[in-house]
Amino acid sequence: MPTHTSLSVDVLTVVVALLVIGLPGLLTGLAAGLRGWVLAGMTPLLSYAIGGLAGPWAAALGLPFNPMTYAVATVVFAGIAFGLRRLTVRRWPPAPEEPLWGRSGHLAVGACLLLAAAVGMYAAVRGMGRLDAIPQGFDAVYHANGVRQIAETGDGSLFGTGEVNWYGDAAPVFYPNAYHLLASVVYLLSPATIPLAVDVNTALLPALLALSLVTMVRVFRGRAVFAGAVALVSIAPVMGLYESMSRGPLLPFLLGLALTPLAAVAVKRYLDRPAPDTGFVLLAGAVGLLCVHSSALFGAILFAGPLLLQRWLAPGERWRRIGRDLRALAIVGVVAILVAWLQLFGAIGLASGDVPYRSWPVEWRATTALGALLGFQHHEPYPQIWLSVALLLGFIFFSRAGALRWIGVTALITGLAYIAVTSSEQPIVLALSRPWWNDPYRFMSMAAIPLSIIAAHGLAETQAWLRDNVVAHRKVPAFAVAVVVFGAFAFLSNGFYAPSNAEKVAPGYANTPGVDPHKLPVSPDEVVAMEKLAEFVKPGERALNDRLDGTVWTYALSGVRTTSGHFDETLSPSDARLLEWHFREYPSNTQVREAVARLNVRWVILGQYGYPTGAPRQAGLRDLDGLNFVTEVYRNPDAVIYRVNR
Repeated sequence: MPTHTSLSVDVLTVVVALLVIGLPGLLTGLAAGLRGWVLAGMTPLLSYAIGGLAGPWAAALGLPFNPMTYAVATVVFAGIAFGLRRLTVRRWPPAPEEPLWGRSGHLAVGACLLLAAAVGMYAAVRGMGRLDAIPQGFDAVYHANGVRQIAETGDGSLFGTGEVNWYGDAAPVFYPNAYHLLASVVYLLSPATIPLAVDVNTALLPALLALSLVTMVRVFRGRAVFAGAVALVSIAPVMGLYESMSRGPLLPFLLGLALTPLAAVAVKRYLDRPAPDTGFVLLAGAVGLLCVHSSALFGAILFAGPLLLQRWLAPGERWRRIGRDLRALAIVGVVAILVAWLQLFGAIGLASGDVPYRSWPVEWRATTALGALLGFQHHEPYPQIWLSVALLLGFIFFSRAGALRWIGVTALITGLAYIAVTSSEQPIVLALSRPWWNDPYRFMSMAAIPLSIIAAHGLAETQAWLRDNVVAHRKVPAFAVAVVVFGAFAFLSNGFYAPSNAEKVAPGYANTPGVDPHKLPVSPDEVVAMEKLAEFVKPGERALNDRLDGTVWTYALSGVRTTSGHFDETLSPSDARLLEWHFREYPSNTQVREAVARLNVRWVILGQYGYPTGAPRQAGLRDLDGLNFVTEVYRNPDAVIYRVNR
């Protein structure tokens, strides 16, 4: 069986991950004049902006990306932020902020945030089974191989993460890589394995989402009770984060989703006071989302766009306000294009390139999709009914949402987008949903965020109503009423649905009762064989493998490069395709021998099952036992390793 990391290694990796995600953004945010909750909330996004820009620009300059590069980029960003802040303070001094929450309010919100982070991490890790579990889905191997590729080669380019699978004459594949860049730093600075480095980031996603939403409520001057409620409610919906933790998992998408609410924070601060310092934060936030995932920036527009509508429809000098805001946003937009043109042109090239775009099939009728949204239930057996009750209360008290009333439009837009994608294959629907690959799961996750905010508003206003109408004459503290409301929700939802959310995550990590460990996409015995292969292989040698079994994880787990580094068969290298179909012809086929020599293939590793489970062995790799040009050197129940006799 493969070895697993100890608790001390897990804890140390979590600490390193928090420092990697937190410290660069914290220093830059401080230099830009951010303080308090805004500083805390914007910190992760600023860190991803720093790393996400540093990697590709370093590659363009012929420099490697590593912890030192990341540190130098942090100094550069912090220096720019400090200079812009000094310029701002001198020419456009910011007005002092009016007090909003008292000390007890800040402490209570902090407690709710810590509880939300703990519950969310518990659900994720309980679902995984352990913090270094191998995700069994389709997407995870790309991200795992990409993280190791950056860590070992320093290639921070926007095409580097795909180099494990698309090499030689294969067309390079663009992929935004801020997620992978920071994960590679975590891997290099900690004793983590690649699965552990990946899983730690996944486990932190609920905390990042809760922090983003608390920051948003704070900036829009919501009550502390609302901020505490949004932290706790945000980590409860199964359709928010946990579904896509199980399938795929869609790691950069989920990271971008967790950081998306910060777009509204940055836009509001900038438009309230257009200045170099607030413009820098907006620029870094927008670019950071783009560096995490191309769709994250589009999602941020869907999320924060309604904010502009509420702002522009407010009484007063409406047309002058619209013109002033558009001019201010245009300035940031032009600078963003210059700063992030590598990501923008890469995304455009991907959309117009040869990578096929396959739409998802229609799931169900529009009315059924609406019921799934309101029931916080996508493909789960039971609706999360107490979230639906909180959502109903949020609608009842919606007029009290104040500066956050625009979130209702966001919920409407994202909800209609989900309904359209899940119930229609009209060309216009497919075209508009292409940034998200027309994936109903992604649209459901996007819609879950504003719905969670409205549900949290419902809990907060229930507390206010009880305070003012039921217990006011009994002099019960407002804090005690909030504790009762939140406690009741926690009790009725069985701990914010953490156990059922964990059950949803579990299948994606083979952590379900009765699962056959020998019939997994990536089985434990395959992992043992992949690690064993590293004992045989010399530097520069490559192993031939079947892209339809678990051995596509070989590079991530052992550092040995294989001919196939992904389950994806799209536009693969011609040499890899030739060997997949004709390797058995090695003694008689000159082209096969030449391909083996070009790739320096000295070994063959074969597993079983893979993705999709039950896929047949590729023709060129069938029945190798007994052939005189290969010698078996290792075997276990699920995998075999051969040496090529050249």
